Amino acid sequence: MLLKTFGWSFGITVAGLALAGYLWGVEGLAVVAILSVLEISLSFDNAVINAGILRKMNAFWQKMFLTVGILIAVFGMRLVFPVVIVAITAKLSPIEAVNVAINDHDRYEALVTGAHPAIAAFGGMFLLMIFLDFIFEERDIRWLGWLEKPLGKLGKLDMLSVVIAMVVLLIAATTVATAVPVHGGEGTIDKTATVLLSGVAGLITYLVVGGISGYFEDQLEEAEDDAAEEAEAEASSKGNTAAVVGLAGKAAFFMFLYLEVIDASFSFDGVIGAFAITNDIFEMALGLGIGAMYIRSLTVYLVRKGTLDDYVYLEHGAHYAIGALAVILLVTIKYEINEVITGLVGVVLIAASYWSSVVRNRRIGENSEGSNDTAEVSSGV
Repeated sequence: MLLKTFGWSFGITVAGLALAGYLWGVEGLAVVAILSVLEISLSFDNAVINAGILRKMNAFWQKMFLTVGILIAVFGMRLVFPVVIVAITAKLSPIEAVNVAINDHDRYEALVTGAHPAIAAFGGMFLLMIFLDFIFEERDIRWLGWLEKPLGKLGKLDMLSVVIAMVVLLIAATTVATAVPVHGGEGTIDKTATVLLSGVAGLITYLVVGGISGYFEDQLEEAEDDAAEEAEAEASSKGNTAAVVGLAGKAAFFMFLYLEVIDASFSFDGVIGAFAITNDIFEMALGLGIGAMYIRSLTVYLVRKGTLDDYVYLEHGAHYAIGALAVILLVTIKYEINEVITGLVGVVLIAASYWSSVVRNRRIGENSEGSNDTAEVSSGV
């Protein structure tokens, strides 16, 4: 199963590194390899979050996630998106932006870095909403019960996550955004309006895409429940079956869009961080693209192995990592934070949640064995 799931990733890695070595020599090959590792380390929590959503989708949409989704991730977010950002922020035509990206690497890096406050505000708010909606939801399984139990009760207040997100955005806009260092020069610039506008756009995007996908998911669950009841009563009809399939398609489609927006938000820090290694757009797209392929393969692997069901705290750890990444993105509007720190935060939180899951499973196993032993003794008596 490992080779089946990661086969494409292995093949693309070999082809990508060979292409990098042919085009840019040993140095280019090393740069692409480093970027791949960077992307994987920064986005491991993304795989866990995606797996939680992807497991609700059928095999067809899982394949779509690995095929069409990876094209969007590599060519859309790692190649086209930075160029679009340059065109918008620098008020260049698409052709001029492409020309700058290919022929003037230093200017391209400066323009993308200059757009970082807007990117960080958008991505930070989107990811923050994912974290807040998770932490304010009441659930039976809790990792940090002392924190999650009271927050779950607070979550009964309508729109609490939106209110907190807006407060965080206002704090960011009136603190870190008021004096953003100028890239490659001296002095600072006020990015308050940019951060506010981009942050609100990120919040709206989350509410629209998440709301639509949630609506169709609810419709799908209701339709499936109705179909199950009709099947039990032996009164199901072809019309009802078709309706379920149609709703499943809509729900899966909007979940797919939701997944792509999440991936886009996670890719922001990777694209910006990649400039610390190279400012060549093609090296960047190739290296980050290889890493993105592994993240997608890992997502499918987690789904097919049922890892999230076996290690129940992994989703908690991933969401805490998302919350940390959202805060880090907002802080980087003004202050530079090394990508190693960003990656380690996510890895540590997920590793801690994994270990907690292992301990929980062992404890349940021991309790089950103890109950069986007691039952045997009782029956013997």
